[in-house]
Amino acid sequence: MARRVADHVSLALSHQRLAEEERKAAEARDRAARLEERVDALRDELETTRGYHRVVGDSRKWKAVLTQATKVAPTETTVLLTGESGTGKEVVARFVHRGSPRSRGPFVALNCAALPENLLESELFGHDRGAFTGAVAARPGRIEQAAGGVLFLDEVGEMSPVVQAKLLRVLQEREFQRLGASRPMKADVRIVAATNRDLETALARGQFREDLYYRLRVFEIRLPPLRERREDILPMADAFLQEIGPAVGRPAAGISREAHEALLSYPWPGNVRELRNALERATILCDGGLITVEHLPIGMGHPAAARPQDGRPETFPSGGVSLDGVERDLISKALQESKNNRSRAARLLGITRSQLYSRMQKHGLGEGSAGPRD
Repeated sequence: MARRVADHVSLALSHQRLAEEERKAAEARDRAARLEERVDALRDELETTRGYHRVVGDSRKWKAVLTQATKVAPTETTVLLTGESGTGKEVVARFVHRGSPRSRGPFVALNCAALPENLLESELFGHDRGAFTGAVAARPGRIEQAAGGVLFLDEVGEMSPVVQAKLLRVLQEREFQRLGASRPMKADVRIVAATNRDLETALARGQFREDLYYRLRVFEIRLPPLRERREDILPMADAFLQEIGPAVGRPAAGISREAHEALLSYPWPGNVRELRNALERATILCDGGLITVEHLPIGMGHPAAARPQDGRPETFPSGGVSLDGVERDLISKALQESKNNRSRAARLLGITRSQLYSRMQKHGLGEGSAGPRD
């Protein structure tokens, strides 16, 4: 009788354990379903927004990015977006804003690489009248403009040490001071920062504050380059053509099969921004017809020319390659092809002119060179 009682007790406990495991599994499935619904809802909200603010792509890596963004959005946590230039960091920052309690507040963006130190400090924190020569009136900075919302700091790795120290105070104490002011002000703002630099390398070189780095990197989201999510290239191309057509007056009739293959085989060093620029150029050249490889930029429209003649895939040299060297060579080639026109060279590389300047300075290019600069 004792054995039978023990068997019944053991069976009851086993059923209870199985029921508990099934309950936890059901809760996990429900959480996953709700999260996926939230991702879809936020995508639908941004679908009506034009340009780079649209969320396009269904690749596994891009979905992982959106899932992380959806999880962190309802919090007040500082977010750091990392990845190459042109991968869509502002798109994800706006995605976080739309899913946060601050969605009714403003979304204010500031490119930290586009301004010198003194102007960046004034633009970020604002200034009082008489703070410096030319300050004839008080002016609020981006932190005040973003009150109740989100402040997106693009290229945060380009900040000078002085501005870094002041930004750290904003994150730690939630207060700041306008230039020339004597009283601190409350910073009611959530920070979402982005960079295409390797901040750990900048830390080792003493170019970025360690305490600020860890304050910004509370929740890091890495955005994959376009070459790692090739299944998103054609859907993006279709979405961009829908936007570009009305702007240029004569929408393209479509993209030829050969042009599709060229788009898929190109490495896209400038990522999504380069893709859009290439399609805008092709739309203008095709004059309402079908986009072919002849309408794509040189090097992009002839993918076979970049492959070895024997048809075998390219291999890395035994000693490896230097990414810095490859970047330097590409910049030099773009400057040579554009006859040193910096704006055109930046467009060829799919980056902004300020980003081109910072990379030229990094590689020691352009000093004393002649020719047009604008």
